[in-house]
Amino acid sequence: MSKAFTKETDHDDDDDDVMPSMPTGVKNYITPQGYARLRGELMQLIDDERPRTVETVHWAASNGDRSENGDYLYGKKRLREIDRRIRFLTKRLEMAEVVDPSVHAGSDQVFFGATVTYVDDEDVQRTITILGIDEAQTRQGQVSWVAPVARALLKARVGDEVPLPTPAGVRMLEVLAVEYPQAHKK
Repeated sequence: MSKAFTKETDHDDDDDDVMPSMPTGVKNYITPQGYARLRGELMQLIDDERPRTVETVHWAASNGDRSENGDYLYGKKRLREIDRRIRFLTKRLEMAEVVDPSVHAGSDQVFFGATVTYVDDEDVQRTITILGIDEAQTRQGQVSWVAPVARALLKARVGDEVPLPTPAGVRMLEVLAVEYPQAHKK
């Protein structure tokens, strides 16, 4: 079939391209701060960005020929992106299980939300924070709780050595410190 006969929206319902997909049978743990951030993004899209884009598309459509109207074409594309993101965020927030890591403050055991300092068997020291799939940002030293390093560290205590299976073989990690955020006062 010719490309001319395919719909523009053939690949527009692909929600998995925005954020990582959930592994099968895994809960969607998230911190209260991560939940608030995602909910804030959802509300901003629904209350501000989508109505503004709809207004632009409506204005552009009233200008006549839509086939060569850049504002109309871009606006429709942006509207599909916004709607896709709204659907994605709605699904993720519905299945989110909010876990407050501050309940473990003072503990030396690694649980969800912990900031862990460890050293590997090559004496390289790293510090990571174990967060939810939808909130972890690798560049900020945050890893998803389903990441191999997080799975290896979970439930370990300060001083424990844990194995981390890698493609190059098993590496040993020693837990040096475990910290949790303090409870937020309401």
